[in-house]
Amino acid sequence: MKNIELLKTVSLFWDLNEIELGYISDKMVSKKFENGNLIFLEESEGKNLFFVVDGSVKVTRLSKDGREVILAMLNAGDFFGEMSLLDGQSRSANVIALEETEVLSLKRDDFLVVLHDYPKIAIQLLKEMTSRLRKSDRQIVSLSLSDAEKRIALCIVRFADEQGVIKNGQVTIPKIPIQQDIANMAGTSRETVSRAMSLLTEEKYIERNGKELKILNYKNFIKEFDS
Repeated sequence: MKNIELLKTVSLFWDLNEIELGYISDKMVSKKFENGNLIFLEESEGKNLFFVVDGSVKVTRLSKDGREVILAMLNAGDFFGEMSLLDGQSRSANVIALEETEVLSLKRDDFLVVLHDYPKIAIQLLKEMTSRLRKSDRQIVSLSLSDAEKRIALCIVRFADEQGVIKNGQVTIPKIPIQQDIANMAGTSRETVSRAMSLLTEEKYIERNGKELKILNYKNFIKEFDS
């Protein structure tokens, strides 16, 4: 039942009823990973599609100089590993658990059967992949054109889009990534992230409380940093 409730939150399955979700859920296997565990490695064979039940993961690649570059961070209800299942090629990135994380895995053969039986899933998959391409394009532009502080602010905008809760014009991000991970996503250093966060706090753009980060005026933040 828990798996079905999770699948209801996954965009791929929004058009399916509970019986159909149960059919798919029965084909899935639960796996658990500790913080820092590698879920799969770039260039490895792609045999499974994964859905995050609890916890979070980061999708990374290594630059030519061996530096980690974070492409995305995914939370409960998100999925990953679909590209290899569709084209039969090797994995295009590494995926690493950011904390104690539980995922559901679906074998490639079962996934292809599900796509055949439920064409609406294919449409939702195309929408999700298009959304991810747009986010990647936005990240590439920010890396090439923006100074480090603005790139960090754009990372915060992305976290807000993906997991933020908006209320009275403020957006709360319940689990902001650690500064090193933000640096790896923004293409800068941890020290620069620390300085930028302090500056944003001093200028009353954001407020931090442990892992929680709050954007105090989201409309102004977007106007200032995402235009």
